[in-house]
Amino acid sequence: MSDSPFIFEIDQNNYAQIVLQGSHQTPVLVDFWADWCQPCKALMPILAKLVDAYQGRFILAKINTEEQQAIAAQFGIRSIPTVKLFRNGAPVDEFMGALPEPQIRAFLDKHLPRASDGVVAQAEERLLAGDSEGALALLEQARAADPGNPRVVTAIAQVQASAGDLDAAEQTLAGLPSEEQSRPEIVQLRGQLFFDRAALAAGSPEDVAQRLAASPDDSEARYQMAAHQVAANDIEGAMENLLRVMQKDRKYGDDAARLALLRLFDMLGDDPATTRYRARMFNLLH
Repeated sequence: MSDSPFIFEIDQNNYAQIVLQGSHQTPVLVDFWADWCQPCKALMPILAKLVDAYQGRFILAKINTEEQQAIAAQFGIRSIPTVKLFRNGAPVDEFMGALPEPQIRAFLDKHLPRASDGVVAQAEERLLAGDSEGALALLEQARAADPGNPRVVTAIAQVQASAGDLDAAEQTLAGLPSEEQSRPEIVQLRGQLFFDRAALAAGSPEDVAQRLAASPDDSEARYQMAAHQVAANDIEGAMENLLRVMQKDRKYGDDAARLALLRLFDMLGDDPATTRYRARMFNLLH
């Protein structure tokens, strides 16, 4: 057992408390290793050095896969070393192999709380209160103080989008590093901007609804209604309308309904609705 207060040996007795429950308070880096694994032994001192250097910003949990086979099997560990980062009771990212220290630092810095994260929380409160200008001012200060924090940049884009400045939001997101572009929250925000732009071009929801009532086979009106439904967070309603456009008028907008559905699936990620509606979409394709 290490003398560090930030390193824990994990077994079935403390796994739930330290990894699952503990990661709701502090990120937990879980190192899956074994005695016979030489890369594991090369990685261990690097992780021990980093957990002490970060002084409590994350916890290091060591799981011997030979002794804790049930836990290793639960996460499908097939190659070691495998290192998973847990937040809020679930793994959010991982790497395999004995990476060099700079790469591990970059991995950690993507996820660990930073001082500027507190400003993001304050800005979100201001935005909820309707003060988008105040929220944006706070976030710009945070970006100046901590330009490397992607959470600040993402929050700026969210504020810009909520204020209706879609071009500015897209430009802000474009400034993120390439490795940040695939994060689920970025994919979701980009999708939201796409549908917000379509809804803005469509006119009011009431006008679109009247057109659709007068002509149920109006593919453009049904597509635009789907965009308004996404903006109103009626995602399944939007997917129903997009499927109907696919069924009735596949050529509309160069297959726009199918492409919009794919974008929604990316936005939803592992949501069960994705599986259901993806199957229905594929049925229409065959």
